[in-house]
Amino acid sequence: MSRVDRYIFRQLGIGLIAVTLGLAALVWLTQSLRFIELVLDRGLSLGVFVKLTSLLLPNFFSVILPITTFVVVLFTYVRLASDRELVVMRGTGLSDWRLARPALALATLATALCLFLQLWLVPISHTAFREWQFEIRNQMAAVLLQEGVFSTIGPDLTVYARQRDADGTLRGLIIHDGRDAGAPVTILAEEGRITTTPQGPRVTLHNGIRQQVERTAPPPGSPPGTPQGYRLGSLTFTENSVDLARSRAADEDRRRDSRERFVEELLNPDPAEQLAERDLRKFRAEGHQRLSNPLTALSFAMVGLAAALGGGFRRHGGGGTILVGVGSVVVLLAFGLAVGNLAARDNAWIRLVWIVAVAPALVSAWVLSGAPGWPRAVPAPPETAPTSPGLPAA
Repeated sequence: MSRVDRYIFRQLGIGLIAVTLGLAALVWLTQSLRFIELVLDRGLSLGVFVKLTSLLLPNFFSVILPITTFVVVLFTYVRLASDRELVVMRGTGLSDWRLARPALALATLATALCLFLQLWLVPISHTAFREWQFEIRNQMAAVLLQEGVFSTIGPDLTVYARQRDADGTLRGLIIHDGRDAGAPVTILAEEGRITTTPQGPRVTLHNGIRQQVERTAPPPGSPPGTPQGYRLGSLTFTENSVDLARSRAADEDRRRDSRERFVEELLNPDPAEQLAERDLRKFRAEGHQRLSNPLTALSFAMVGLAAALGGGFRRHGGGGTILVGVGSVVVLLAFGLAVGNLAARDNAWIRLVWIVAVAPALVSAWVLSGAPGWPRAVPAPPETAPTSPGLPAA
């Protein structure tokens, strides 16, 4: 790598690290706001909060790295052109491809990093994130309870506490347990206390009433087809306990979503899972997107190079160049999202996913090569000054 290459690569590398970390921090901050309540209002430790939100970072980096690569390449080369440094470099005989070599090296590194994230780190981090969610919903159920609020613990368990004392005692409790679909239970108790057991959190209730809706058989002699009846059963108790945790087996039996699976599992799912055809189409599209999306880091960098170098020297700055480059990438991002949704519905569109990832690089390479084959206007010959009779032509 020559001194010119090192000079440009150093500016690109520093800019990419700064912009990527800054944008990732901004995205992380906005996404982590939904977890701030667990720390401020519900007593979740700061360490758990940091660990939980940090598991979102690999997915953030895999999404923003192609965009930040484009931004850094475009603005670095526009600045070099504005400072007339590219003019000097071209004056020494360097071609556009020679000037683009540091950016291509950086884009290749960004593509390799995106591949590493998409193929390995994103599935692992997302699986760990879902495990943390399970722990918070089940092992940390006490954290999720607020006084005066109907707190939902899982999809079929709701707990209300009128007051929460400093020692953790809950007063004025209402619990609605719909985990048994055929016999939902509603419990009212004067007070209770949550304890942690090896099977998960459990609330011990004192002085309350348990109400359960039970189905009853039709009365004898009823005509055929008579629907079952319902009866409200009530039980007064001095002490009772309710398990607040879903069983881990039930959590493990759930179907893992696409972000928890590796590419091999997406493209060739286990037949034993008996996935619906809709899920199979979605998984195949996700697998091809995992493989093709890292190539957009190289393609977007090529678009930035084509916009900054393909137009030649501009005396009055590169505002138009920036608009053309940014507009092109915005259109490509929108088109990529639309194609991804189409491919998830119909796998016949998967080939378009690869075209969107690769075609911008090919078109940009054609522009950097001088757009061979593109018709160009032939300049008019210079006009000659008219000659007067008797005078020799100038």
